[in-house]
Amino acid sequence: MDMPGELTLEQKFQLQVLKEQVRHLSREDAQNYVLKVMQQMMVKDNLVKHLLKND
Repeated sequence: MDMPGELTLEQKFQLQVLKEQVRHLSREDAQNYVLKVMQQMMVKDNLVKHLLKND
């Protein structure tokens, strides 16, 4: 991985697998999925900020 903003080959593969898994979700299931992912990303951001602050 040359740039921090780029995906690794493994991550690209995982993304493609996920794309296939979510392709047939209902609108409601897709909305719930997006909300859960956003919540997890926010928790991750908070953890990173906490770790950097306390380093």
